Amino acid sequence: MNLKSIYPILFFGIITSNCSGNNNGINKTKSIVATGDDSSSKKVVKIIGVGDMMLGTNYPSADLLPPNDGKDILTPVKDIISRGDVSFGNLEGVILTGSGPAKNCSNPKFCYTFKMPDHYINYIKDAGFNLLSVANNHVQDFGSVGTANTQKILKQADIPHAGLEICPYTTFQKNGLTYGFAAFAPNPGTVNINDYSRAEKIIKYLDSFCDIVIVSFHGGGEGSSRSHITRTKEIFLGENRGNPYEFARVVIDAGADIVFGHGPHVTRAVDVYKDRFIAYSMGNFATYGMFNLAGISGIAPIVELDVDAKGKFLKGKIYSTRQPGQGGPVMDENNGALKEIIKLTASDIPECKLSITDNGDIIPGK
Repeated sequence: MNLKSIYPILFFGIITSNCSGNNNGINKTKSIVATGDDSSSKKVVKIIGVGDMMLGTNYPSADLLPPNDGKDILTPVKDIISRGDVSFGNLEGVILTGSGPAKNCSNPKFCYTFKMPDHYINYIKDAGFNLLSVANNHVQDFGSVGTANTQKILKQADIPHAGLEICPYTTFQKNGLTYGFAAFAPNPGTVNINDYSRAEKIIKYLDSFCDIVIVSFHGGGEGSSRSHITRTKEIFLGENRGNPYEFARVVIDAGADIVFGHGPHVTRAVDVYKDRFIAYSMGNFATYGMFNLAGISGIAPIVELDVDAKGKFLKGKIYSTRQPGQGGPVMDENNGALKEIIKLTASDIPECKLSITDNGDIIPGK
């Protein structure tokens, strides 16, 4: 029996369901891309990634929503985001216009609760985002009511998403390729970033029939003092937030092609491993109203990657954004995020085989 044909049996009970609710008509064999020769790797795919997105919350008051009801909050970055074949971001909070049971916080000083109105998904989709992670510490802010409504809204908008225990992965097709996506976090209701065995099984399953596998994680310590990669388990407020450096290598060894990190609320280094690209944290990208946006917490990259049809990293570019005032991304002429990435990559991963130029180009080799 072909190994691929038994994967669904092997993974029953380990992988519960595809977040899309179905397999989108996907035949579970890797796609063949017509290129005029015998190699599908000649096709170039553009993948774009950003960090945390919370466009404004109507809890505890609608006064926390941005001007013009948020319609313009992503306009300054739309031109770049919409270029991606796949454009990814982390949905930091639930989508819920109505009421729901807000979480109780043992220490309100370190606890925030977010819910974006249902129609805000239109702004996210209009900006060009077509892939989202829901694996983070805010996906349960309004319990099962908020989580269920978020999934419903994302499915109605036809935006693939993943990261919950009830939907650890998703698959979708775009321009003749089959994509797999899985997301991980250390938080209740999400797929555990520290369970390497399960992560490996999920990624191997996706790699068995997907052309490109994208993984995102919400992990690592938080705040302006936590911008460095430690290569160890990172503990924050008593919680094991994982070892991002190790986790990225575990999932790439299992078949992941791109790893996008978020969670520390600051920009971190980038890396390449086995010709696969890693961003360890893409910071606060579009976080209105209730986030600390001072200093390095208010700058973030847009990471643009060109990969081949098998996910191999070819080249990339870093665009710098900043969030003035209460938030909302604008392009940063001072290139703060780029400068931070160049500095952190040199200090934290000196062996990294990437060259990053002053204009943001990411080039394989050193």
